[in-house]
Amino acid sequence: MQKKIHSALISVFYKDGLEPLVRLLHELDITIYSTGGTQSFIEKLNIPCVPVEAITSYPSILGGRVKTLHPKIFGGILGRRSVEQDIHEMKQFEIPEIDLVIVDLYPFEETVATTNDEKSIIEKIDIGGPSMIRGAAKNFSDLLVVASRADYTGVTALLKEQSGTTSLEQRKAYAAKAFSIVAHYDVAIAQYFNPGGQDHFVESFTRPTIMRYGENPHQSGVFFGNLEEIFSQLNGKELSYNNLVDVDAAVQLIGEFTSDTAPEKDAAVFAIIKHTNVCGIASRSNVKEAWEAALAGDPESAFGGVLVSSREIDAATADAIQEIFFEVLIAPSFTEEALKILSAKKNRILLAQKKQVHPKKQFKSLLNGVLQQGIDEGNTEIWQESGGRQTTEEEKADLLFANLVCKHLKSNAIALVKGRRLIGKGCGQTSRIDALRQALEKAKQFGADTTGAVMASDAFFPFDDCVRMGHAAGIQAFIQPGGSIRDKDSIAYCKEQGLAMVMTGRRHFRH
Repeated sequence: MQKKIHSALISVFYKDGLEPLVRLLHELDITIYSTGGTQSFIEKLNIPCVPVEAITSYPSILGGRVKTLHPKIFGGILGRRSVEQDIHEMKQFEIPEIDLVIVDLYPFEETVATTNDEKSIIEKIDIGGPSMIRGAAKNFSDLLVVASRADYTGVTALLKEQSGTTSLEQRKAYAAKAFSIVAHYDVAIAQYFNPGGQDHFVESFTRPTIMRYGENPHQSGVFFGNLEEIFSQLNGKELSYNNLVDVDAAVQLIGEFTSDTAPEKDAAVFAIIKHTNVCGIASRSNVKEAWEAALAGDPESAFGGVLVSSREIDAATADAIQEIFFEVLIAPSFTEEALKILSAKKNRILLAQKKQVHPKKQFKSLLNGVLQQGIDEGNTEIWQESGGRQTTEEEKADLLFANLVCKHLKSNAIALVKGRRLIGKGCGQTSRIDALRQALEKAKQFGADTTGAVMASDAFFPFDDCVRMGHAAGIQAFIQPGGSIRDKDSIAYCKEQGLAMVMTGRRHFRH
Protein backbone atom coordinates (compact mmCIF):
# COMPACT_ATOMS: atom_id res chain seq x y z
CA MET A 1 0.00 0.00 0.00
CA GLN A 2 1.57 3.26 -1.16
CA LYS A 3 1.37 6.22 1.21
CA LYS A 4 2.09 9.83 0.35
CA ILE A 5 3.98 11.83 2.95
CA HIS A 6 2.38 15.19 3.72
CA SER A 7 4.00 15.97 7.08
CA ALA A 8 7.16 15.09 8.98
CA LEU A 9 8.31 15.40 12.59
CA ILE A 10 12.07 15.85 12.91
CA SER A 11 13.86 15.87 16.26
CA VAL A 12 17.43 14.58 16.23
CA PHE A 13 20.61 14.86 18.27
CA TYR A 14 22.95 14.28 15.31
CA LYS A 15 22.48 16.76 12.48
CA ASP A 16 25.28 15.55 10.17
CA GLY A 17 23.85 14.25 6.91
CA LEU A 18 20.40 15.68 7.64
CA GLU A 19 20.46 18.70 5.32
CA PRO A 20 19.85 16.89 1.98
CA LEU A 21 16.87 15.08 3.46
CA VAL A 22 15.36 18.27 4.89
CA ARG A 23 15.81 20.09 1.59
CA LEU A 24 14.09 17.25 -0.27
CA LEU A 25 11.14 17.31 2.12
CA HIS A 26 10.80 21.03 1.49
CA GLU A 27 10.95 20.49 -2.28
CA LEU A 28 8.19 17.89 -1.97
CA ASP A 29 6.05 20.46 -0.12
CA ILE A 30 6.00 18.38 3.05
CA THR A 31 5.13 20.23 6.27
CA ILE A 32 7.96 19.94 8.80
CA TYR A 33 7.37 19.96 12.56
CA SER A 34 10.39 20.34 14.81
CA THR A 35 11.73 21.53 18.13
CA GLY A 36 14.83 22.79 19.93
CA GLY A 37 18.19 22.45 18.22
CA THR A 38 16.74 20.65 15.20
CA GLN A 39 14.29 23.50 14.62
CA SER A 40 17.16 26.01 14.73
CA PHE A 41 19.17 23.87 12.31
CA ILE A 42 16.31 23.75 9.80
CA GLU A 43 15.53 27.46 10.07
CA LYS A 44 19.20 28.28 9.39
CA LEU A 45 18.73 26.50 6.05
CA ASN A 46 15.97 29.05 5.31
CA ILE A 47 13.43 26.22 5.32
CA PRO A 48 10.18 26.88 7.19
CA CYS A 49 9.14 24.52 9.99
CA VAL A 50 6.36 24.49 12.53
CA PRO A 51 7.51 24.48 16.19
CA VAL A 52 6.11 21.57 18.19
CA GLU A 53 5.04 24.16 20.78
CA ALA A 54 2.63 25.60 18.21
CA ILE A 55 0.80 22.25 18.19
CA THR A 56 0.92 21.46 21.90
CA SER A 57 0.55 25.01 23.23
CA TYR A 58 3.18 24.03 25.80
CA PRO A 59 6.78 25.20 25.84
CA SER A 60 9.75 22.92 26.41
CA ILE A 61 9.82 22.47 30.20
CA LEU A 62 11.88 20.90 32.98
CA GLY A 63 15.18 21.81 31.39
CA GLY A 64 14.21 20.22 28.07
CA ARG A 65 13.13 16.93 29.61
CA VAL A 66 9.58 17.40 28.35
CA LYS A 67 9.09 18.67 24.80
CA THR A 68 7.23 16.18 22.65
CA LEU A 69 5.49 14.10 25.34
CA HIS A 70 1.99 15.34 24.53
CA PRO A 71 -1.27 13.77 23.21
CA LYS A 72 -1.24 15.99 20.13
CA ILE A 73 2.19 14.65 19.13
CA PHE A 74 1.58 11.01 19.99
CA GLY A 75 -1.96 11.17 18.65
CA GLY A 76 -0.53 12.34 15.32
CA ILE A 77 1.90 9.42 15.34
CA LEU A 78 -0.37 6.66 16.62
CA GLY A 79 -3.63 7.70 14.95
CA ARG A 80 -4.86 4.99 12.57
CA ARG A 81 -5.89 6.48 9.24
CA SER A 82 -8.16 3.53 8.50
CA VAL A 83 -10.12 3.67 11.77
CA GLU A 84 -13.04 6.10 11.69
CA GLN A 85 -13.03 6.61 15.46
CA ASP A 86 -9.34 7.63 15.37
CA ILE A 87 -9.95 10.04 12.50
CA HIS A 88 -12.93 11.56 14.30
CA GLU A 89 -10.99 12.08 17.53
CA MET A 90 -7.98 13.56 15.73
CA LYS A 91 -10.27 16.14 14.13
CA GLN A 92 -12.10 16.76 17.40
CA PHE A 93 -8.89 17.48 19.32
CA GLU A 94 -7.10 19.19 16.40
CA ILE A 95 -4.38 16.58 16.18
CA PRO A 96 -2.33 16.81 12.96
CA GLU A 97 -1.50 13.64 11.07
CA ILE A 98 2.22 12.88 11.06
CA ASP A 99 3.39 10.71 8.15
CA LEU A 100 7.15 10.66 8.72
CA VAL A 101 9.06 10.57 12.02
CA ILE A 102 12.80 11.27 11.93
CA VAL A 103 14.08 10.88 15.47
CA ASP A 104 17.35 9.56 16.87
CA LEU A 105 18.42 8.96 20.46
CA TYR A 106 20.60 10.81 22.94
CA PRO A 107 24.17 9.44 22.89
CA PHE A 108 23.92 7.38 26.09
CA GLU A 109 26.66 4.83 25.31
CA GLU A 110 29.02 7.52 24.03
CA THR A 111 28.51 9.49 27.25
CA VAL A 112 29.17 6.43 29.43
CA ALA A 113 32.37 5.83 27.46
CA THR A 114 33.67 9.37 27.98
CA THR A 115 32.69 10.30 31.54
CA ASN A 116 32.09 8.87 34.99
CA ASP A 117 29.82 11.76 35.95
CA GLU A 118 26.53 10.05 36.74
CA LYS A 119 24.48 13.24 36.40
CA SER A 120 25.68 13.72 32.81
CA ILE A 121 25.02 10.08 32.03
CA ILE A 122 21.49 10.13 33.45
CA GLU A 123 20.60 13.20 31.39
CA LYS A 124 21.49 11.25 28.26
CA ILE A 125 18.76 8.69 28.93
CA ASP A 126 16.28 9.58 26.21
CA ILE A 127 12.58 9.36 27.06
CA GLY A 128 10.68 11.10 24.29
CA GLY A 129 12.88 9.73 21.51
CA PRO A 130 12.32 6.01 22.16
CA SER A 131 8.62 6.66 22.76
CA MET A 132 8.17 8.43 19.42
CA ILE A 133 10.26 5.84 17.58
CA ARG A 134 8.29 2.93 19.06
CA GLY A 135 4.98 4.67 18.37
CA ALA A 136 5.90 5.37 14.75
CA ALA A 137 7.23 1.84 14.25
CA LYS A 138 4.06 0.35 15.73
CA ASN A 139 1.98 2.40 13.28
CA PHE A 140 4.09 1.46 10.22
CA SER A 141 0.87 0.87 8.25
CA ASP A 142 0.44 4.64 8.08
CA LEU A 143 3.85 6.25 8.54
CA LEU A 144 7.58 5.89 7.99
CA VAL A 145 10.07 6.00 10.87
CA VAL A 146 13.77 6.84 10.50
CA ALA A 147 15.67 6.18 13.73
CA SER A 148 19.31 6.45 12.67
CA ARG A 149 21.44 9.01 10.85
CA ALA A 150 22.89 6.03 8.97
CA ASP A 151 19.58 5.88 7.06
CA TYR A 152 19.38 9.54 6.01
CA THR A 153 21.04 8.94 2.65
CA GLY A 154 18.94 5.87 1.86
CA VAL A 155 15.66 7.55 2.79
CA THR A 156 16.56 10.65 0.78
CA ALA A 157 17.16 8.51 -2.31
CA LEU A 158 13.97 6.53 -1.70
CA LEU A 159 11.71 9.55 -1.31
CA LYS A 160 13.31 11.28 -4.28
CA GLU A 161 12.81 8.28 -6.52
CA GLN A 162 9.23 7.68 -5.36
CA SER A 163 8.16 11.34 -5.16
CA GLY A 164 7.55 11.28 -1.42
CA THR A 165 5.65 7.99 -1.27
CA THR A 166 6.51 4.73 0.47
CA SER A 167 5.25 1.15 0.25
CA LEU A 168 4.02 -0.96 3.16
CA GLU A 169 7.06 -3.25 2.81
CA GLN A 170 9.44 -0.30 3.00
CA ARG A 171 7.73 1.14 6.07
CA LYS A 172 7.76 -2.24 7.79
CA ALA A 173 11.48 -2.68 7.06
CA TYR A 174 12.31 0.67 8.64
CA ALA A 175 10.05 -0.17 11.59
CA ALA A 176 12.06 -3.35 12.18
CA LYS A 177 15.28 -1.30 12.22
CA ALA A 178 13.71 1.15 14.65
CA PHE A 179 12.67 -1.52 17.15
CA SER A 180 16.19 -2.99 16.99
CA ILE A 181 17.78 0.39 17.71
CA VAL A 182 15.52 1.05 20.70
CA ALA A 183 16.07 -2.47 22.05
CA HIS A 184 19.85 -2.01 21.94
CA TYR A 185 19.52 1.39 23.62
CA ASP A 186 17.39 0.00 26.46
CA VAL A 187 19.78 -2.90 27.07
CA ALA A 188 22.74 -0.49 27.23
CA ILE A 189 20.93 1.52 29.92
CA ALA A 190 20.03 -1.63 31.86
CA GLN A 191 23.66 -2.75 31.76
CA TYR A 192 24.80 0.61 33.12
CA PHE A 193 22.46 0.30 36.11
CA ASN A 194 23.25 -3.37 36.68
CA PRO A 195 26.80 -4.06 35.46
CA GLY A 196 27.49 -7.76 35.39
CA GLY A 197 23.83 -8.62 35.87
CA GLN A 198 22.96 -8.43 32.18
CA ASP A 199 24.86 -10.58 29.76
CA HIS A 200 26.00 -9.33 26.35
CA PHE A 201 24.21 -12.35 24.88
CA VAL A 202 20.90 -10.48 25.14
CA GLU A 203 22.31 -7.20 23.83
CA SER A 204 24.00 -8.92 20.90
CA PHE A 205 20.69 -9.90 19.34
CA THR A 206 20.04 -6.26 18.51
CA ARG A 207 23.03 -6.16 16.13
CA PRO A 208 22.60 -8.75 13.36
CA THR A 209 25.22 -9.02 10.61
CA ILE A 210 24.43 -11.29 7.67
CA MET A 211 27.39 -13.55 6.84
CA ARG A 212 28.28 -14.75 3.35
CA TYR A 213 27.28 -18.21 4.56
CA GLY A 214 27.53 -20.38 7.65
CA GLU A 215 29.94 -23.17 8.47
CA ASN A 216 29.42 -24.55 4.96
CA PRO A 217 28.34 -22.77 1.77
CA HIS A 218 24.85 -24.32 1.81
CA GLN A 219 24.18 -22.98 5.33
CA SER A 220 23.02 -19.45 6.09
CA GLY A 221 24.87 -17.50 8.76
CA VAL A 222 24.22 -14.43 10.93
CA PHE A 223 26.45 -12.86 13.58
CA PHE A 224 24.77 -10.98 16.42
CA GLY A 225 27.16 -8.56 18.08
CA ASN A 226 29.35 -5.50 17.62
CA LEU A 227 32.86 -6.52 16.51
CA GLU A 228 33.93 -2.88 16.29
CA GLU A 229 33.95 -2.75 20.09
CA ILE A 230 36.72 -5.36 20.13
CA PHE A 231 38.66 -4.98 16.87
CA SER A 232 39.81 -2.48 14.31
CA GLN A 233 40.02 -4.31 10.99
CA LEU A 234 43.09 -2.92 9.24
CA ASN A 235 43.05 -5.06 6.11
CA GLY A 236 41.32 -7.90 4.38
CA LYS A 237 38.01 -9.31 3.33
CA GLU A 238 34.88 -9.65 5.44
CA LEU A 239 35.22 -12.12 8.29
CA SER A 240 33.45 -15.41 7.58
CA TYR A 241 31.49 -17.61 9.98
CA ASN A 242 34.44 -19.97 10.38
CA ASN A 243 36.85 -17.05 10.76
CA LEU A 244 34.78 -15.73 13.67
CA VAL A 245 34.67 -19.10 15.39
CA ASP A 246 38.48 -19.37 15.20
CA VAL A 247 39.00 -15.71 16.12
CA ASP A 248 36.96 -16.29 19.27
CA ALA A 249 39.10 -19.33 20.13
CA ALA A 250 42.25 -17.29 19.48
CA VAL A 251 41.36 -14.32 21.68
CA GLN A 252 40.13 -16.57 24.49
CA LEU A 253 43.43 -18.47 24.40
CA ILE A 254 45.73 -15.45 24.22
CA GLY A 255 43.74 -13.83 27.02
CA GLU A 256 44.99 -16.60 29.32
CA PHE A 257 48.54 -15.29 28.84
CA THR A 258 47.87 -11.55 29.11
CA SER A 259 45.88 -11.35 32.35
CA ASP A 260 47.46 -10.08 35.56
CA THR A 261 47.70 -13.64 36.90
CA ALA A 262 49.01 -15.20 33.68
CA PRO A 263 52.14 -17.37 33.99
CA GLU A 264 53.73 -15.73 30.92
CA LYS A 265 52.36 -12.19 31.19
CA ASP A 266 55.82 -10.59 30.82
CA ALA A 267 56.75 -12.66 27.74
CA ALA A 268 55.66 -12.57 24.11
CA VAL A 269 53.18 -15.35 23.37
CA PHE A 270 52.21 -16.36 19.84
CA ALA A 271 49.56 -18.96 18.97
CA ILE A 272 48.18 -20.61 15.85
CA ILE A 273 44.57 -21.81 15.80
CA LYS A 274 43.01 -24.28 13.37
CA HIS A 275 39.35 -25.32 13.68
CA THR A 276 39.31 -23.82 17.20
CA ASN A 277 42.19 -26.04 18.40
CA VAL A 278 45.69 -24.82 19.24
CA CYS A 279 48.13 -26.29 16.74
CA GLY A 280 51.08 -24.14 17.79
CA ILE A 281 51.89 -21.87 20.72
CA ALA A 282 55.08 -20.64 22.36
CA SER A 283 56.31 -18.05 24.83
CA ARG A 284 59.58 -16.23 24.13
CA SER A 285 61.35 -12.96 24.86
CA ASN A 286 60.21 -11.36 21.59
CA VAL A 287 57.39 -11.82 19.08
CA LYS A 288 59.49 -13.13 16.18
CA GLU A 289 61.02 -15.89 18.29
CA ALA A 290 57.59 -16.76 19.71
CA TRP A 291 56.20 -17.02 16.18
CA GLU A 292 59.03 -19.23 14.98
CA ALA A 293 58.74 -21.53 17.99
CA ALA A 294 54.95 -21.78 17.67
CA LEU A 295 55.18 -22.57 13.96
CA ALA A 296 57.81 -25.26 14.52
CA GLY A 297 55.35 -27.20 16.68
CA ASP A 298 53.16 -28.05 13.66
CA PRO A 299 53.99 -26.12 10.48
CA GLU A 300 51.68 -28.37 8.47
CA SER A 301 48.51 -27.53 10.38
CA ALA A 302 49.38 -23.82 10.46
CA PHE A 303 48.46 -23.47 6.78
CA GLY A 304 45.25 -21.41 6.53
CA GLY A 305 45.10 -20.86 10.28
CA VAL A 306 44.23 -17.95 12.53
CA LEU A 307 47.25 -16.34 14.21
CA VAL A 308 47.26 -14.35 17.43
CA SER A 309 49.99 -12.47 19.28
CA SER A 310 50.08 -11.00 22.77
CA ARG A 311 52.36 -8.17 21.57
CA GLU A 312 52.70 -5.70 18.73
CA ILE A 313 53.70 -7.15 15.35
CA ASP A 314 56.95 -5.59 14.10
CA ALA A 315 58.51 -5.66 10.64
CA ALA A 316 60.83 -8.59 11.38
CA THR A 317 57.91 -10.73 12.55
CA ALA A 318 55.77 -9.63 9.60
CA ASP A 319 58.49 -10.72 7.18
CA ALA A 320 58.63 -14.14 8.85
CA ILE A 321 54.85 -14.59 8.92
CA GLN A 322 54.63 -13.53 5.29
CA GLU A 323 56.12 -16.85 4.26
CA ILE A 324 52.97 -18.88 4.96
CA PHE A 325 49.30 -18.60 3.99
CA PHE A 326 47.00 -17.63 6.86
CA GLU A 327 43.45 -16.32 7.13
CA VAL A 328 43.59 -13.91 10.07
CA LEU A 329 46.24 -12.27 12.25
CA ILE A 330 45.24 -10.68 15.57
CA ALA A 331 47.51 -8.49 17.67
CA PRO A 332 47.23 -5.49 20.01
CA SER A 333 48.88 -3.35 17.31
CA PHE A 334 51.06 -3.36 14.20
CA THR A 335 54.00 -1.14 13.40
CA GLU A 336 53.62 0.95 10.26
CA GLU A 337 56.20 -1.13 8.39
CA ALA A 338 54.64 -4.43 9.52
CA LEU A 339 51.23 -3.26 8.34
CA LYS A 340 52.66 -2.32 4.97
CA ILE A 341 54.26 -5.76 4.57
CA LEU A 342 51.21 -7.74 5.65
CA SER A 343 48.70 -5.62 3.69
CA ALA A 344 50.34 -6.58 0.41
CA LYS A 345 47.72 -9.31 0.10
CA LYS A 346 44.34 -7.59 0.02
CA ASN A 347 42.28 -10.51 1.36
CA ARG A 348 44.49 -11.14 4.38
CA ILE A 349 42.54 -10.15 7.50
CA LEU A 350 44.47 -8.06 10.04
CA LEU A 351 42.76 -7.26 13.32
CA ALA A 352 44.03 -4.87 15.99
CA GLN A 353 42.44 -5.99 19.24
CA LYS A 354 41.26 -2.97 21.21
CA LYS A 355 40.16 -4.73 24.37
CA GLN A 356 40.02 -8.13 26.01
CA VAL A 357 36.82 -10.15 25.90
CA HIS A 358 35.61 -11.33 29.31
CA PRO A 359 32.16 -12.90 28.94
CA LYS A 360 30.73 -14.41 32.10
CA LYS A 361 28.45 -16.94 30.43
CA GLN A 362 28.37 -19.29 27.46
CA PHE A 363 25.32 -20.35 25.47
CA LYS A 364 24.68 -23.29 23.17
CA SER A 365 21.48 -24.01 21.28
CA LEU A 366 20.43 -27.65 21.28
CA LEU A 367 17.29 -29.77 21.02
CA ASN A 368 14.42 -27.34 21.57
CA GLY A 369 16.23 -24.97 23.91
CA VAL A 370 19.43 -23.25 24.96
CA LEU A 371 22.10 -24.35 27.43
CA GLN A 372 23.77 -21.70 29.59
CA GLN A 373 26.87 -22.12 31.71
CA GLY A 374 29.52 -20.03 33.39
CA ILE A 375 32.90 -19.57 31.71
CA ASP A 376 35.67 -22.08 32.42
CA GLU A 377 37.86 -19.63 34.31
CA GLY A 378 41.28 -20.13 35.80
CA ASN A 379 44.01 -22.73 35.48
CA THR A 380 44.26 -24.77 38.67
CA GLU A 381 42.13 -25.08 41.80
CA ILE A 382 44.94 -26.54 43.87
CA TRP A 383 48.59 -27.49 43.33
CA GLN A 384 49.02 -30.88 44.89
CA GLU A 385 52.38 -32.57 44.34
CA SER A 386 51.38 -36.25 44.26
CA GLY A 387 54.21 -38.00 42.39
CA GLY A 388 57.54 -39.50 43.31
CA ARG A 389 59.26 -36.11 43.65
CA GLN A 390 58.61 -32.37 43.66
CA THR A 391 58.47 -30.51 40.37
CA THR A 392 61.44 -28.30 39.46
CA GLU A 393 60.86 -24.59 38.78
CA GLU A 394 61.31 -25.23 35.05
CA GLU A 395 58.81 -28.08 35.11
CA LYS A 396 56.32 -26.03 37.08
CA ALA A 397 56.47 -23.24 34.49
CA ASP A 398 55.96 -25.77 31.68
CA LEU A 399 53.14 -27.54 33.51
CA LEU A 400 51.20 -24.31 34.08
CA PHE A 401 51.70 -23.41 30.43
CA ALA A 402 50.68 -26.88 29.23
CA ASN A 403 47.55 -26.95 31.40
CA LEU A 404 46.31 -23.68 29.91
CA VAL A 405 46.97 -24.92 26.39
CA CYS A 406 45.20 -28.21 27.10
CA LYS A 407 42.21 -26.25 28.40
CA HIS A 408 41.76 -24.84 24.89
CA LEU A 409 41.87 -28.19 23.06
CA LYS A 410 38.78 -30.27 22.31
CA SER A 411 38.33 -33.21 24.68
CA ASN A 412 39.76 -35.73 25.11
CA ALA A 413 42.93 -33.67 25.08
CA ILE A 414 46.62 -34.07 25.82
CA ALA A 415 49.26 -31.33 25.50
CA LEU A 416 53.01 -31.94 25.46
CA VAL A 417 55.14 -28.90 26.30
CA LYS A 418 58.86 -28.30 26.55
CA GLY A 419 60.46 -24.94 27.21
CA ARG A 420 57.09 -23.12 27.01
CA ARG A 421 56.41 -24.49 23.53
CA LEU A 422 53.71 -26.90 22.44
CA ILE A 423 55.56 -29.79 20.83
CA GLY A 424 52.67 -32.23 20.48
CA LYS A 425 48.95 -32.32 21.04
CA GLY A 426 46.08 -34.76 20.77
CA CYS A 427 42.51 -33.49 20.74
CA GLY A 428 38.95 -34.51 20.00
CA GLN A 429 39.70 -38.17 20.65
CA THR A 430 37.25 -40.68 22.10
CA SER A 431 39.84 -42.07 24.49
CA ARG A 432 42.61 -40.37 26.45
CA ILE A 433 45.23 -42.86 25.37
CA ASP A 434 44.41 -42.12 21.72
CA ALA A 435 44.86 -38.40 22.41
CA LEU A 436 48.31 -39.19 23.82
CA ARG A 437 49.21 -41.36 20.83
CA GLN A 438 48.26 -38.48 18.54
CA ALA A 439 50.30 -36.02 20.60
CA LEU A 440 53.40 -38.21 20.54
CA GLU A 441 53.03 -38.82 16.81
CA LYS A 442 52.82 -35.07 16.18
CA ALA A 443 55.96 -34.47 18.21
CA LYS A 444 57.79 -37.20 16.32
CA GLN A 445 56.52 -35.95 12.93
CA PHE A 446 58.13 -32.53 13.40
CA GLY A 447 61.30 -33.67 15.13
CA ALA A 448 60.54 -32.60 18.68
CA ASP A 449 62.49 -34.32 21.44
CA THR A 450 60.03 -35.38 24.14
CA THR A 451 62.76 -36.22 26.65
CA GLY A 452 62.23 -33.93 29.63
CA ALA A 453 58.88 -32.67 28.31
CA VAL A 454 55.75 -32.35 30.46
CA MET A 455 52.24 -33.66 29.82
CA ALA A 456 48.88 -32.02 30.59
CA SER A 457 45.52 -33.77 30.48
CA ASP A 458 42.19 -31.95 30.44
CA ALA A 459 40.62 -34.62 32.67
CA PHE A 460 41.79 -37.40 34.98
CA PHE A 461 43.76 -40.43 33.84
CA PRO A 462 41.28 -43.32 34.14
CA PHE A 463 44.17 -45.81 34.10
CA ASP A 464 47.93 -45.62 34.41
CA ASP A 465 48.44 -46.35 30.69
CA CYS A 466 48.94 -42.67 29.75
CA VAL A 467 51.58 -42.18 32.43
CA ARG A 468 53.40 -45.33 31.35
CA MET A 469 53.32 -44.40 27.65
CA GLY A 470 54.41 -40.83 28.38
CA HIS A 471 57.28 -42.00 30.55
CA ALA A 472 58.44 -44.37 27.81
CA ALA A 473 58.68 -41.31 25.53
CA GLY A 474 60.84 -39.44 28.07
CA ILE A 475 58.17 -37.32 29.78
CA GLN A 476 59.12 -36.56 33.37
CA ALA A 477 56.22 -34.51 34.78
CA PHE A 478 52.44 -34.72 34.51
CA ILE A 479 49.54 -32.44 35.38
CA GLN A 480 45.91 -33.55 35.64
CA PRO A 481 42.82 -32.64 37.67
CA GLY A 482 42.53 -35.99 39.42
CA GLY A 483 39.23 -37.43 40.54
CA SER A 484 39.40 -40.95 39.15
CA ILE A 485 38.68 -43.89 41.44
CA ARG A 486 41.97 -45.23 40.04
CA ASP A 487 44.11 -42.11 40.62
CA LYS A 488 46.22 -44.27 42.92
CA ASP A 489 47.42 -46.37 39.95
CA SER A 490 48.96 -43.38 38.12
CA ILE A 491 50.31 -41.94 41.37
CA ALA A 492 51.87 -45.27 42.33
CA TYR A 493 53.65 -45.53 38.96
CA CYS A 494 55.03 -41.99 39.29
CA LYS A 495 56.30 -42.74 42.77
CA GLU A 496 57.95 -45.96 41.61
CA GLN A 497 59.68 -44.20 38.71
CA GLY A 498 60.53 -40.91 40.44
CA LEU A 499 58.23 -38.88 38.18
CA ALA A 500 56.49 -35.64 39.14
CA MET A 501 52.69 -35.49 39.11
CA VAL A 502 50.52 -32.51 40.02
CA MET A 503 46.81 -32.72 40.83
CA THR A 504 44.94 -29.47 40.12
CA GLY A 505 41.41 -30.25 41.27
CA ARG A 506 40.00 -28.50 38.16
CA ARG A 507 38.84 -30.30 35.03
CA HIS A 508 38.83 -28.52 31.66
CA PHE A 509 36.49 -30.47 29.37
CA ARG A 510 35.75 -28.74 26.07
CA HIS A 511 33.12 -30.08 23.70
